[in-house]
Amino acid sequence: GNYYNQGEIRKKELEQSCFLLGIPASDVTVLDHRDLPDNPAVEWDTQLLAAFVLKHIEANNINLVVTFDAGGVSGHANHISLYAALRYKHCCSEIFILFLCLGCRVLLLESVNLFRKYISVLDVPVSCLLPRDALFILTEEETEQARRAMRCHRSQLLWFRHIYVLFSRYMMINSLRLL
Repeated sequence: GNYYNQGEIRKKELEQSCFLLGIPASDVTVLDHRDLPDNPAVEWDTQLLAAFVLKHIEANNINLVVTFDAGGVSGHANHISLYAALRYKHCCSEIFILFLCLGCRVLLLESVNLFRKYISVLDVPVSCLLPRDALFILTEEETEQARRAMRCHRSQLLWFRHIYVLFSRYMMINSLRLL
């Protein structure tokens, strides 16, 4: 993302973060397209984004995509656009058949209300009781690894993101639904 003209810095931070998570730089793809600007207020073109996503899925033999749901977790327009693009591709009959042939499934990260978002580990019982298709609860070690990876994104660590890293359920609990 080139928001605040920090594209190169953020690319390096992403690669550092992925490295800490065991993802090699060769497996990281950064899309820089003028019609898909990194801007929390801009909705991306659904068809254009869907075409890029499908091309990436086909080129890399991807069989599972994890993305945001319609709420984008934080209401971020770019996050919501990713959901719209996968939903568009998933519902289009030609693409739906391709997804089936490729064996590609789509999981949507559940957006929760602000209270649940920031009660951290206390959300485990609620998450376990509510319907979902997948639930990931990280161990303490995995949660700390996720926090270290988040701290790699120094250019984006504003005061409210420090609070997120400390208290957000998403640092340790993620509930998902199949598209």
